Amino acid sequence: MATSISKAQAGEGRRGPSRPDGDGAVRRRGALLHRLDVKGAPYAFVAPFFVVFAAFSFYPLVYTSWISLHRVELATLDVMEWVAFDNYVDLWNDSRFWNATANTITIGVISTVPQLLMALGLAHLLNYRMRGSLFFRIASLVPYATSVGAAALVFTMLFERDFGMINWTLGLVGLDPVDWEADKWPAQAAISTIVIWRWTGYNALLYLAAMQAIPADRYEAAAIDGASRWRQFTNVTVPGIRSTIVFTIVLSTIGATQLFGEPLIFGQGPNGVTGGADNQYQTLGLLLYEEGWKNYQMGRSATVAWAMFLLLVLVFVTQRLIKRLRSRTS
Repeated sequence: MATSISKAQAGEGRRGPSRPDGDGAVRRRGALLHRLDVKGAPYAFVAPFFVVFAAFSFYPLVYTSWISLHRVELATLDVMEWVAFDNYVDLWNDSRFWNATANTITIGVISTVPQLLMALGLAHLLNYRMRGSLFFRIASLVPYATSVGAAALVFTMLFERDFGMINWTLGLVGLDPVDWEADKWPAQAAISTIVIWRWTGYNALLYLAAMQAIPADRYEAAAIDGASRWRQFTNVTVPGIRSTIVFTIVLSTIGATQLFGEPLIFGQGPNGVTGGADNQYQTLGLLLYEEGWKNYQMGRSATVAWAMFLLLVLVFVTQRLIKRLRSRTS
């Protein structure tokens, strides 16, 4: 019996050293999991974004570039004829493309510049303590919350030639009625008015948030130096929100390039797709839609989409070059 006990104790002694090895394996496994958690958790958190981006942005971009190199019709998307860069050459020689590009630029300019200036002034007013400021801040978001269809439909009725309120107001002051839809510049001004109404309040709140982040001691120092309200605005407020201004310019440029809903509804029918009877307000977005869903040429439509993308790239590269030249000269 003593012998068996001693053997059991000896066996326990032989198994005893294996416990530290087991604990070490557990610790190594825990350390490995900890490293994976620390290094892999950030990638796991951002993975959903990249999955969504790959599915809804990167893949359509690549597939659109592939389609643009083929002759494809809307009814037979599975039948593709390789044409290489013929679609791009045809688009380059198409007067409608250059007309749509010019219209996109002009509408973008006459809608973006007043919009951002008005938003900056509105944000400056809302930045001061005033009675009912919360109401005005919420009210400024109402146009942004309104659907583009509803906004464009209402403004189309306002700019109607025979019974619109705008022409009625012009008649009160003795001016002749304007055919807002048939003439080029009145049509582009009317479409720009819709864009300005929808996005001014949104940009104003962005500017307001940036203004409220400016330290108050800067304004106090400017006031002590005798700076007026206008000098404080130009020398303190504007430099303090310069990054936000650049951000809104970028957003407005992208939005102007992709302008589609406002001119489409403003046309009130078949003319909406072509941007009027003479393409007087046809944008690149409308040209893309006309080629793909009216002429059934998806290859040419994809080419227009890539032209819009390259136009944005050209604008941003030009902006960066101008910024670098200014920094060198200064």
